[in-house]
Amino acid sequence: MSLDERVTDLESRLAFQDDTIQALNDVLVSQQKVVDRLQLQMAALLKRQEEMVGQFESFEEEAPPPHY
Repeated sequence: MSLDERVTDLESRLAFQDDTIQALNDVLVSQQKVVDRLQLQMAALLKRQEEMVGQFESFEEEAPPPHY
């Protein structure tokens, strides 16, 4: 294989690698957005659960009605 062929082959490989790296980066950015959104949803769910647990605990702490 001549030097020109080898350089052309290397340039071709580099171009494909650049495309692959860009595609992987795009997927990574997309996945990070999904992870960020899921973290926000999880935080909201945890806050809601804590509020609901607080409501149920206040019901349990009440004294029984006088007819018991």
